[in-house]
Amino acid sequence: MNDTYAFIEAEKTTHGVAFLCRLLKVARSSFYAWLAAQKTRAARRAADAALTHEITVIHLASRGTYGVPRVHAELRRLGRSVNHKRVARLMREHGIQGAHRRRRRSLTRPDKKARPAPDLIGRDFHADSPGTKLVGDITFLPTAEGWLYLACWLDLATREVVGYAMADHHRAELVVDALNMAHGRADLKPGCVIHSDRGSEYTSDQFRDHIRELGLRQSCGRTGSCFDNAAAESFWALLKEEIGTRIWPDRATARADVFNFVETFYNRRRLRKHKTFGYLSPAETRQRHQHTLAA
Repeated sequence: MNDTYAFIEAEKTTHGVAFLCRLLKVARSSFYAWLAAQKTRAARRAADAALTHEITVIHLASRGTYGVPRVHAELRRLGRSVNHKRVARLMREHGIQGAHRRRRRSLTRPDKKARPAPDLIGRDFHADSPGTKLVGDITFLPTAEGWLYLACWLDLATREVVGYAMADHHRAELVVDALNMAHGRADLKPGCVIHSDRGSEYTSDQFRDHIRELGLRQSCGRTGSCFDNAAAESFWALLKEEIGTRIWPDRATARADVFNFVETFYNRRRLRKHKTFGYLSPAETRQRHQHTLAA
């Protein structure tokens, strides 16, 4: 119908509105109502174009990873009061999509002789305050030089990566180095739970002794159950999708990209919906917890 009204508007000086409306079997009142709303439509199109530009900038700043919920949350943080359905429509119309996660292979190789620690998490991936529950795991990144192994520890209260280490092996030293970083920068509380799978790195005497030296408590999920360490597994899926690169030319480049992703984007800028505080980055969530405790 809009095309019909647009045709009448274009030809009205030649044939007259009354004749064209009678010929095309439309009411003159409907045509004039459409004509009166033309300025409103033009203003709406201009507003949609401006909002699309803002959405594109936010999407690019997120490394092309944000979908509708996080783009909408970022717009709200910037003071833009806009309906999430409108954001979804504009992103759909312009082909703007968030990242989708891939499945990954597991590195877990249980030590059948080791006696694993009890599961102190029980799939409860929530913590009331930072420094009380950490989850960790190991993954690998492909490079032209061979695998780069990455171990991380996440604080469940903030989902901040508080400790990580990279090497060309995945022996126990790798997870110990990552834990030392977490202990040095995350203000871990005495008795903090350190949860992982039952991989040989985590059931080794070296790792267990180090946990005891630091005054922490070890926790292990069951063998073959990814759900017992779902928070760490989820982070690996997120990192491998959002970091963008599929294979690196060398380990040094992969190390630099991981550092940049964790320190400049994930911890400080990437929004995550907290059930109490709303959409915040992990660092902002930690600051909010600290402010709440101080108050």
